[in-house]
Amino acid sequence: MDWIIDTAAMGQAMDLLSAQWAPWLLIVPGLLLGLLAGAVPGFGPGAMFAIMLPVAYHLDFLSAMIFMTSIFTGSGFGVAIPAILINVPGSAASVATTFDGFPMTRQGRQNEALGLALAASCFGTAVSYVILLAFIDNLAGAVLALGPAEMLLVVFWGLSLIAVMGGDLLKGLMAGMTGLLLATIGFGLMGTERGTLGIPHLLDGVSSISAMVGLFAVSEMFRLMHTDYVVEGSKPAPLEFRRILDGVRLAFRYPVTLLRGSAIGAMIGLLPGVGASLSNLFSYDWARRAAPDPDRFGQGAPEGVVAAESANSSSEGGSMLTLLALGIPGGAGTAMLYTVFALNDITGGPRFYAENKDVVYAIVLNNIVQAGALFVVGLACVHLFSALVRAPTRYLVPGVLAVSISASYAVTGSMIGPITALVFGVLGWMMDRHGYSRPALVVGLLLGDQLEAEALRTFQISGGSFDYLLGRPIALVLLVLLLATFLRAAMRRRRATGAAAR
Repeated sequence: MDWIIDTAAMGQAMDLLSAQWAPWLLIVPGLLLGLLAGAVPGFGPGAMFAIMLPVAYHLDFLSAMIFMTSIFTGSGFGVAIPAILINVPGSAASVATTFDGFPMTRQGRQNEALGLALAASCFGTAVSYVILLAFIDNLAGAVLALGPAEMLLVVFWGLSLIAVMGGDLLKGLMAGMTGLLLATIGFGLMGTERGTLGIPHLLDGVSSISAMVGLFAVSEMFRLMHTDYVVEGSKPAPLEFRRILDGVRLAFRYPVTLLRGSAIGAMIGLLPGVGASLSNLFSYDWARRAAPDPDRFGQGAPEGVVAAESANSSSEGGSMLTLLALGIPGGAGTAMLYTVFALNDITGGPRFYAENKDVVYAIVLNNIVQAGALFVVGLACVHLFSALVRAPTRYLVPGVLAVSISASYAVTGSMIGPITALVFGVLGWMMDRHGYSRPALVVGLLLGDQLEAEALRTFQISGGSFDYLLGRPIALVLLVLLLATFLRAAMRRRRATGAAAR
């Protein structure tokens, strides 16, 4: 892989950025909006993009992209705030952050956990855009080399990882398969109606955002109803800015985890539709397997938060590469970003990249600066957000439930959203009580549509012949990794059963 930077375009990009001061003034408001969008479970950057599109309409293309990408950058850290403080991931990108972030909060270490997440998010964002800047031509070609068979195996591998993380392989797989089955509700790819039970509101399928809000936010509030505070024991200790900075410094005691998570996120972020959902899970699993004492993970291990957040935020750079170089939105967030192209009568893709490298470089350079600005803005805001855990649950629970139900209604525009959230809230509460993986169900629900589409395309291309995979080395490698994941989980379960018997 060659290091390719067009120096002439780089010089022009710097001239563009230095000639205008207005785009720079849009960074901080965008970051604040992104933090807010990420911190409200179920809202997310996509909804904030939709709200801010009228603002983007009145800006030139470069200013609009900088404003919208700053919302994207801010939300990368914003989704970690509820994940750490109340065990509610702001989006699927922060599911793995709950594994160790919330246990740290229960131990009274929420300030350190937020500092860890902030440092890892800023580092991951910066690294991903540096990788994007250096290797954009090579990586764009690599993405185009992946076919439906490879994408299908990536989705399966991601589901297998989240299934085995819960400890009980069978329960994890059952939860993941349940998510996949729920994803089939509505009209299928062939236009057939499936699993709607005659309910018209289900023709468009189950709202994944409402379901996620229910499984995490609503069910967690059900659990907290019988406690006085989020923190175990007594009232949380007073807020200390120094402890947030301690968390920032602690993040850099795990340089290997930071770099590995950032690289994993940037690479997986290249995959359309799966990057943000799976990158945090891949990075977390790798960090846990590489640790000398993996049993600490899930009990409040700082490197678990670092691994998840560095990969979560770095996936942004990967998804932006496919948007800028190929004109392919990698997810809901970048799909909304693509509307900025339409507002300016620009067609994204290889031709746009070839003819406007200076603009692309300017966007990337500005996003690297955004990572540094996020650190400052995040430090100012995280101290305020951490006050959530000091609120008695008699105030916190109804407040979070009201926001969650309102967000579910805003997503669907009808009462089916709140009803879905409440139904999945009860389901999530029962799953938690009986040891089933809520994250596995959510990932299955989120990726079910893509898995079905890739499976159908693979079948159409291969004609149902397994020999098709023999001619695709990348697919074979992914298949081996998938089988190794299940084999390793089965062996670990067998050793644990043997140890318990002795």
